[in-house]
Amino acid sequence: MYFIAGDIGGTKTLLQISAADGVVLLQKSYPSAAHAGLAEILDDFLHEAEIADIASACFALAGPVSGRRVQLTNLPWLVDADAIAARFGIKQVSLVNDFAAVGMGIAALRPEHLLTLQTGNEQPRGVRLAVGAGTGLGVAWLTPAHGAYAVHPSEGGHMDFAPVDAEQYALLRYLQQRHGHVSYERIVSGPGLLSIFEFLRDTGRLKPSSRLQVAMAEDDAAAVLTRFAQQEDEPIARATLDMFMAIYGAFAGNLALASLPRGGVYVAGGIAAKIAAQLQSGIFMQAFLSKGRFAELLGTLPLHIVLNAQVGLLGAELRARQGT
Repeated sequence: MYFIAGDIGGTKTLLQISAADGVVLLQKSYPSAAHAGLAEILDDFLHEAEIADIASACFALAGPVSGRRVQLTNLPWLVDADAIAARFGIKQVSLVNDFAAVGMGIAALRPEHLLTLQTGNEQPRGVRLAVGAGTGLGVAWLTPAHGAYAVHPSEGGHMDFAPVDAEQYALLRYLQQRHGHVSYERIVSGPGLLSIFEFLRDTGRLKPSSRLQVAMAEDDAAAVLTRFAQQEDEPIARATLDMFMAIYGAFAGNLALASLPRGGVYVAGGIAAKIAAQLQSGIFMQAFLSKGRFAELLGTLPLHIVLNAQVGLLGAELRARQGT
């Protein structure tokens, strides 16, 4: 008996097949945009795995999940669970929101998978909040249920961006000219990092060096910006990351006020682990706590950075095994 877990995002698709005893037999990452759909990737993956008798599969998808057919938000893919089950002979296929899978995966995290920015006063059965930036911006809540946690996915990343100072108001006006509606995901995401950089450059606030421009042209622009902010003397890259962290922290604080997650705030996603050192610098937490009269209340909430980039895959695997 074998189980397939998948974490499908706008940038990459991560697949894993494991045996009944929990041993992972094959794990492989694919660039999502290089493929026409999930079925094409599964063809390659299962051919390499050379395994049949798949009892159950769960795919975590970056988009709203309702029913058995899902249109992804940042990919032109329509994923049909019944079509996949029939094509590959999988007995049971389930689809979940990618941040629902992150929420499920929290239960499987070990202490070394977490970097605690604020200890707070954790309540063992308190509400939990999972938030994370990657290609998009995911949000899920977890509430206690039957000795475990029920996961409530959302599209909270698409809430209206709320600037908190003059610089952020200027960023909002800049992005409104591009997009009309400006959500937090337009800023707190990989593409959002690039948008902040372009705002600082195009409005004449800071000028990128020729080295940075060449590097951004040759590689993933968001990854280059992050690297230059961490390792190089590049003011515009540092300012980009600082503004990103401030807006990220403010957004997480807004969500925390909405849910009072006394069981902890878990900051996941593909970006957080890569900038963990910068998140400890204080900008993120200062923005998280900057809620006027409720700063003291937010100071009581545990807040952790999830260092395990595969937490969504862990959640999808747990769901696949529950499917049997």
